[in-house]
Amino acid sequence: MAIKFLTLFILTLVALVVLYLVAAFFLSRILVPKEPSAQGEVEIYILSNGVHTDLVVPLKTEVFDWNSFISVADTKVPVTEARYVAFGWGDKGFYLETPTWADLKVSTAFKAMFGLSSSAIHATFYQQLQENELCKKILLTKSQYSRLIRHIQQRFQLDAAGSTMPVKTDANYGTNDAFYEAKGSYNLFYTCNTWTNNGLKACGQKASWWTPFDTGILYHYRPAKKAAE
Repeated sequence: MAIKFLTLFILTLVALVVLYLVAAFFLSRILVPKEPSAQGEVEIYILSNGVHTDLVVPLKTEVFDWNSFISVADTKVPVTEARYVAFGWGDKGFYLETPTWADLKVSTAFKAMFGLSSSAIHATFYQQLQENELCKKILLTKSQYSRLIRHIQQRFQLDAAGSTMPVKTDANYGTNDAFYEAKGSYNLFYTCNTWTNNGLKACGQKASWWTPFDTGILYHYRPAKKAAE
């Protein structure tokens, strides 16, 4: 009886995983088209490390100065010549306790998958970026960029004074990044990449109908020649 129950449990688990992956594949191929708009003038990027995506925006424009919201002094070594800041939202445990996949704990993964832990915003400052298969440039109008700003800011947890809340940690990925307390919980259906994808929707850019993976986003930003193959 116990063996039958265990077998049924394993088969059910495998079926759910397969269903999740199939849904992720097909739903991510459904394109939410870019809205008609004038020629953009604000340069942003989608940046992936092969698993996780960030939304990269100019540190300062006439639309908004991110120095008024976060501080380069929150990094290990204050950044003096940054021109861009990349924002990623995700599970706090993953960010702070899993610098490499070898460090992944079952407890961390379980909490993240089922929304049982808190979240964080990861901000990374850059002097410049270069387009490649994992880094895609997009031009936004000022109005579109304002909507993206709101999407990013809405995930920050603010203190009573309305200020962002830096996470005090030594788990930084380098000397040019910082973590901030964030709202919401990461889960199987709302991942770091889902947040990025929703940001693209918010500012009227090409996006997947739904995706938990970076591939679902980058699929719609392939070079036109490859997309037609």
